[in-house]
Parts: sequence; C-alpha cells; structure tokens
Amino acid sequence: MDRRQKKSREAILKAFTTLLAEKKYNRIAVQEIIDRADVGRTTFYAHFETKDYLLKELCEELFGHIIDIAMGLPHEHYHCENNGEVDSVFLHLLRHLQENDSSILELLSSQNNEIFLRYFKSNLKEMIIKQYAEKGLLAQSSLPEDYVVNHIASSFVETVDWWLSHKMKESPETMTEYFLTATGALIKQ
Repeated sequence: MDRRQKKSREAILKAFTTLLAEKKYNRIAVQEIIDRADVGRTTFYAHFETKDYLLKELCEELFGHIIDIAMGLPHEHYHCENNGEVDSVFLHLLRHLQENDSSILELLSSQNNEIFLRYFKSNLKEMIIKQYAEKGLLAQSSLPEDYVVNHIASSFVETVDWWLSHKMKESPETMTEYFLTATGALIKQ
C-alpha cells in the first residue's frame, strides 16, 4: 500500500473504532463509517468487502498485536523477570492491556464487548496451542486437548472481563495469580 492508501485505511479503522465506542455494532451503518473517516464509498470497499470484514480486520490487528507480544515476537515491550524466571504470557497480556492498549480496553468494556471478547478468545486459543499445548506444558489429563485449550481461553477471557468490570483495581500480578489458581490443574507451572 502506498501512503495515501495507508492513510485511508487508518482513517476507516479509527472512525470505526470511535463509532464502536459510541453505539452497538449492529446499529453502525457503512455510510456512518465513510462519513466519519471522510473517504469515499469506493475507497471503503477497496479496503474492506463489508462491515463484518472491517470488524474482523480490526480484531485481528488489535488482538494479533498483543498475542504476538505475549509470545515474545519482536516488539518494544518487555517480559519482566522475577528471580530469573520470565513471567507467564497471561501476566504479560494483562500488563500490556493495562499499560498500552487503551483502544483495546475501550472496546472490551464497550457495549460491543461480547463481539471483541469472542475474537480475543479465538486469538488466545491459538496462543495457548503454540505456547502450551505444542510445548507439552498442559497438564496430563483424560480430557481432550481441544477442550482444555478452550477452557483455558474461556477462563482467561472471563478473567479479563471481570477485571475490566472491576475497573482494573487488582494488579496484573494479582489477576494472573487468580487465573493460574483457578486453572492451575490444567497448566504446568
């Protein structure tokens, strides 16, 4: 993409994010996004086939970013070490949410949060598979692995949702402790 195309795409994503903070997803019309972004209809459809594709792209961009960071892919954020041990990816995700991603926090706590929590869960499942299942870090269980992965992802999403609903009063460390205590039988420590 050239600079003009990138600028248009960013304007569309920003307009959409702003509208999502103001109203429910199903009440947002493509025309509103176009008007807010100050782009033409053709420009919108050159970037996104539908509003649903725009939502999917936004979620993949937002959640893919924090998942990549949690998995240690190149970024400007850091994994903290405690007594020589690297923090869990769950603690890292919570820290990143608390410190850097106000746009994600706004979306996760908006009236559209069920949509974003679903996408967050989907991305988390991929991370859990790569960071835990493929490395043999899930506790041996008679349960099917895909069930365990789904359960861990669902539990973490609910942990984040609970944390947000309580205005993030607890520290990321405390929330990670809660989460790992609740799911401890499923993840090798």
